[in-house]
Amino acid sequence: MPATKRVSFVSPQATNTPKYAADEIPSEHQALVFTSTATGLELKTVSTPRNPQLGTVLVRVEAATILSYQGGIYNGTRQYPQIGSPHSGGYSGVGRIAAVGADATALRVGQFVFADCDVRARDGDGWFLVGTQTASDAGARRVNEEVYRDGAFAEYFTVPLENCHPLDEPRLTRELGYSVADIAYMSYLLVAYGGLRDIGIEAGETVVIAPATGGFGGAGVLTALAMGARVVAMGRSENELARLKVHAMEGYPGRNDMVETVRITDDEAGIAAELRALGTIDAVLDFSPPEADGSCYLRCAIRSLRPKGRVSLMGFSTDFADHAVVMNSLCLRGKVMYERDDVSRFVKLLERGLFPRGKGFVDTKVFRLDQANEALDAAAEHAGCGRSVVFAP
Repeated sequence: MPATKRVSFVSPQATNTPKYAADEIPSEHQALVFTSTATGLELKTVSTPRNPQLGTVLVRVEAATILSYQGGIYNGTRQYPQIGSPHSGGYSGVGRIAAVGADATALRVGQFVFADCDVRARDGDGWFLVGTQTASDAGARRVNEEVYRDGAFAEYFTVPLENCHPLDEPRLTRELGYSVADIAYMSYLLVAYGGLRDIGIEAGETVVIAPATGGFGGAGVLTALAMGARVVAMGRSENELARLKVHAMEGYPGRNDMVETVRITDDEAGIAAELRALGTIDAVLDFSPPEADGSCYLRCAIRSLRPKGRVSLMGFSTDFADHAVVMNSLCLRGKVMYERDDVSRFVKLLERGLFPRGKGFVDTKVFRLDQANEALDAAAEHAGCGRSVVFAP
């Protein structure tokens, strides 16, 4: 019997050789750094993490989404738990891979990707949003503090390997007519998709989105339509509801019956009657802001559901308990953000062309990092269905 041949194996942990050309990545880069609510975001020069650790990716940011309420997070008017300062602000965005750790098997330098700020613990249930909101779980908070500290409002952004999702750039830009900045709108759309998929929305169903006139609710309208559902959009502003319907229908010419609108008022009986007049309603997607607690619209929407209807609670309302939940055997599910598999499935919807194409997709306003205050103000104003504001570092 021949002697066994020994093969020596050097583990990635021993080498941790990052896959990149070192001289192509600067040692420093520009970032919007949060130190305190008194100063907000400040443009500073920071060190570039040129040596990605195992399980991480360094992304050169091309467009970073600015949430409509993000200015309030950094000036203290909106209370979101933060890690210790200083750290770069941010949310999700799109860009190009600058470097990957040695354990990457498919991702490659130069690849166009969606860089997701929603980090999930690999060995637990904790989660956090890099640059926006830290974890309540102690272990996940430590990872936020020590590993994924800085957000996407910068020229470079480090994310976990599994948070880097390849995109078909030629298909999205040349064939579907989206700009790179437009593609970052998926940061909004994905949240709505997470809620809709969590309650199993199917083609042909009718879903109430309430309210539908904000950033996430407006994105929910487009996402539900892309999934084949009919939408009932609720909101307080008649003008915004009218604009929303026109924009959403650009992708479905001649199909105005795909979107109905119901104005939110204090007339509970009136809202209920309008919803009943629209026929069978299968599901509700809730994005209630904290300010809406005590309003009657979510209660009305839940009462309008068919027996065994479903509700995805993604907002902050606590005033929705109703006997209809029990009497109609309704399913209420809380949902935060989305799952990793949701991102992969959403990318298929986007790349297949199921959203409006070209300029009918989203109206994107683009700002430089040195225009931080102007950009945050614009994000608060330029929000809703088919509207987005980004930093392009």
